[in-house]
Amino acid sequence: MDTWSAAIMLFFIMDPLGNLPIFMSVLKGIPSRRRRIIVARELLFSLAIMLLFLYSGQAVLDFLNVRQETVSVAGGIVLFLIAIRMIFPQPGGPTGHSSDSEPFLVPLAIPLVAGPSLLAALILIANQDPTRMTDWTIAAVSAWFVSSVILMFSGLFHRILGERGLTAVERLMGMILAMISIQMFLDGIAKYLEHSA
Repeated sequence: MDTWSAAIMLFFIMDPLGNLPIFMSVLKGIPSRRRRIIVARELLFSLAIMLLFLYSGQAVLDFLNVRQETVSVAGGIVLFLIAIRMIFPQPGGPTGHSSDSEPFLVPLAIPLVAGPSLLAALILIANQDPTRMTDWTIAAVSAWFVSSVILMFSGLFHRILGERGLTAVERLMGMILAMISIQMFLDGIAKYLEHSA
């Protein structure tokens, strides 16, 4: 996987367009000037968490004695389940956060931006080639930056795309993520068979 493929995969997992309505709902009762400060703060928290998992992920895998192909297969399955949820969204919002209180870390930074699937993907790419941590950092920060721009201007994107447009884009992202996840799964199986032979 090259740097930009990793960045695109991480961007799809972050799903900022799918998170737009949730962000707007959570921040609905907060004044618009304060809203931008909160979103910026939560995005910085999410970046710190992402980099922590990217750099400490290999140590966790070594401690658990988990092989690369296991992570690839497991990551492919998890990403496929995420993709299915994007293509066939569940009714009702994923968070039960009250709209009249100011969010802190949860639910905006975690799990909406830096969710379990994103953190698992960061561990996976760091484990694929630990010598390319600079590339993986560029990929993670690039995906985070594009997602941040979309979420900072959530009102504008919501007006431009509308509810149907957001749903269509989220489903398209889900389809692409499904293909990436199946490829990841097949790569894991191929590596396992290669080492077993």
